[in-house]
Amino acid sequence: MSQDHDDYAVEPIRGLPEALPAGEHILWQGAPQWWSLAKTVFHIRAVAFYFAVLMLWRGSVHWDQGMVASVLSALSLLPIALIGLGLLSLLAYLSARTSVYTITNKRVVMRIGMALPTAINIPFKLIGSGGLAEHADGTGDIPLSLTGDDRMAYSNFWPHVRPWRFTRPEPMLRGVPHARRVAEILSQALVAALPSGAVRVSSAESPKPGNALHPDMAHANAA
Repeated sequence: MSQDHDDYAVEPIRGLPEALPAGEHILWQGAPQWWSLAKTVFHIRAVAFYFAVLMLWRGSVHWDQGMVASVLSALSLLPIALIGLGLLSLLAYLSARTSVYTITNKRVVMRIGMALPTAINIPFKLIGSGGLAEHADGTGDIPLSLTGDDRMAYSNFWPHVRPWRFTRPEPMLRGVPHARRVAEILSQALVAALPSGAVRVSSAESPKPGNALHPDMAHANAA
């Protein structure tokens, strides 16, 4: 797995740090949907609920002073809530706007990073297994379990990483539109690229919205 610092102005191909070598071609390319990142990474709905509860509590505290005073007291928190939710939305938008996921017939490339764009190359030989978690809106997350000892820090991938896997980070394509189809493309590419007999494919029932990860992709043996 390699990491290359990137500059949008000199990308020969969008999302890639260099032109593809002979024999390699793009199978799929896309980016996260910002609203999916806002919900699953920045937890904007939970934050909105927190502010709503806080405003109700603030209003109830001043209820003995009359309805007008109670409402005004509750609404005094609204600017803070809007600023907080706006900042989370902006972070989600910028994260999606500056990210590009690419699947070729040989590797997965993640161009990520809001302040300092970085292209991370993940050859198929380093992908031990993958999963798929679909959301109700059709987007989904595709985590990649890596083999070998050459690993990058969790912080290098965030937020494009499976949550809470700090010791063995799993890079993850997050908020991908039409995620099941993308997982199928990657699974088929892994099967086609790895030596015969080195891959076994496991399937699972179609995951329901909000379910945990499902082993819906090719699994490469570590041998």
